[in-house]
Amino acid sequence: MEVLILTLLWASSIALADKDERLPNKCEVCKFLTVELQTALDKSGRSKEVLELGEVLDTGKRRRKIKYNTSETRLTEALDNICEGILQYSIHAERPGSLRYAKGTSQTMATLKNLVNKGVKVDLGLPYELWDEPSVEVADMKKQCETMLEQYEDVVEDWYFHNQGERLERFLCEMHVLKDSEMECLAEVWKGDMGVKGSEEKAASDGESEEKTHDAGEL
Repeated sequence: MEVLILTLLWASSIALADKDERLPNKCEVCKFLTVELQTALDKSGRSKEVLELGEVLDTGKRRRKIKYNTSETRLTEALDNICEGILQYSIHAERPGSLRYAKGTSQTMATLKNLVNKGVKVDLGLPYELWDEPSVEVADMKKQCETMLEQYEDVVEDWYFHNQGERLERFLCEMHVLKDSEMECLAEVWKGDMGVKGSEEKAASDGESEEKTHDAGEL
């Protein structure tokens, strides 16, 4: 009986994801909170809009004008539903540490979908239409993000109005949220797939002619 084998590395990543479905730690939550907030602020940072605050009174006083990119309005808009962006992340089980969280379809899932498109029946224990739903880990990160933001909102405001010369990640995570022993994930930087893609493509090709159903354990 033929059994679909995707590669030892890939199979191990799947097994690890099932066995060690761990919830995100404080470092990972803070890291991606700052990523989302900085991204939102960057989108509006070049605006030359000027806001007029206050009302023209009978006394003839003029409205106070302030630049949008340094205004409280810009920060408020950036923070609005900022943690919702976390739900766009997927679990990339083939990557280590905090790098397992990234937007877009993981290599593992892309390979599985490719197999399905080629007619291979893959059983992950849930309907195909739910494959792209946020995982338990991602949903928990969103919840932790909301709690952290509520707890450290004053710190974020202090950074925005007085300390933007400091990186947000350093100011919030390193200086206020995390202990020295909790900062390991901040040093983790994505450096590319390092050859995993080629292995998975070969595995997908090997399984092209398979007609039997495979469950997650076999993969």
